[in-house]
Amino acid sequence: MGEPIVTRPSAAFEAPPAPGILGPALTLAKRELVRFLRQRNRVASALLQPIVIFVLFGSALNGSFKAPSGSDTHYFEYLFPGTIAMILMFTAIFSTISIIEDRREGFLQSVLVAPSPRLSMVLGKLLGGTALAFFQALIFLIAGYFFIIPMTPMALLASCGMMVLIAFALCGLGFIIAWRMDSTQGFHAIMMLFLMPMLMLSGAFFPAQGAPAWLSATMHANPLYYGLAGLRHTIYGANPPWELPNFQLSLGISIAFALATVAGSVAISGTRTTGDLQ
Repeated sequence: MGEPIVTRPSAAFEAPPAPGILGPALTLAKRELVRFLRQRNRVASALLQPIVIFVLFGSALNGSFKAPSGSDTHYFEYLFPGTIAMILMFTAIFSTISIIEDRREGFLQSVLVAPSPRLSMVLGKLLGGTALAFFQALIFLIAGYFFIIPMTPMALLASCGMMVLIAFALCGLGFIIAWRMDSTQGFHAIMMLFLMPMLMLSGAFFPAQGAPAWLSATMHANPLYYGLAGLRHTIYGANPPWELPNFQLSLGISIAFALATVAGSVAISGTRTTGDLQ
């Protein structure tokens, strides 16, 4: 009796290799960048809005701002890092609105059923939003280098690192909020109710010193407060004119905040929403 004949499946029927994590993530990130550049109104708004707010707030509050004792800094110098944080927050958070739009258009459902890991989808959204937020803030940072605060090359590089970290953490927070939303109107409501106070209590517009005890305690419980403090350290150097948490603490809390939002984004992306069934 002869040996049994073993047939091998045709190569045409072999399952394709599973895609990795980085490739699909970079593809989705590139899609976010292309979408942004094709919307000229978003580009113009992203460039002009922070400049308008910086000039208006700085001009209105410069006369009433009290510089620290022994310092001749003016309010524009204090507001400069806060404006960068505002650019990072608005761009990073609003970039995650695309999750709601992609679900409504059916694109997100196609991504979810793809063989790529769920982590690649999350990273693609976060990397795309982080890149958008960083490059917009970088334009303002370079303008400030020439007109507001002269910085050393090392200070510029350190500031860029903090900006990337803040933007990445905020994109993760926006992902968590947007995933459960089925309308942009609800997202904007959460923005005004939760995220605007988060920005206001980050020290972007006024320092924690001199604030009421309960307000100061709330500011110190805000993770964005430490991200902005770290950014102030990198911009102003080892001895900033304002009392701030030390740089090591600010960096550690910012990294923990980023890891927490990314972990939350991955966890919540495994849940189904009512929009997925429509």
